[in-house]
Amino acid sequence: MSRRHRYGSSHAATAVTVVADVTAVILGLWIAMYLLDANRANDLVHFVQGAARWLAGWSYNLFTFDADWLRTLLNYGLPALVYLCVGHALAARIRRIER
Repeated sequence: MSRRHRYGSSHAATAVTVVADVTAVILGLWIAMYLLDANRANDLVHFVQGAARWLAGWSYNLFTFDADWLRTLLNYGLPALVYLCVGHALAARIRRIER
């Protein structure tokens, strides 16, 4: 029995997991930068903000609290959780199908 079949891993499932994890990290990084009041004139901060806004486009301004930190936490944290859950569930499904 090959190592791939013994452990139930596949390249497609691994790719899906990595993409889900990277998207969640970008969203989490933007939340941390926002809460820590990072300099928005910095190129890295500007890039992370743009990427996070694009990734969370479907849930942008879903919550409209008065507290900016809470609104940012929920509007970017929810997509991060959704990407993680859906990505890992899809990867598990791919692994089951390929066995």
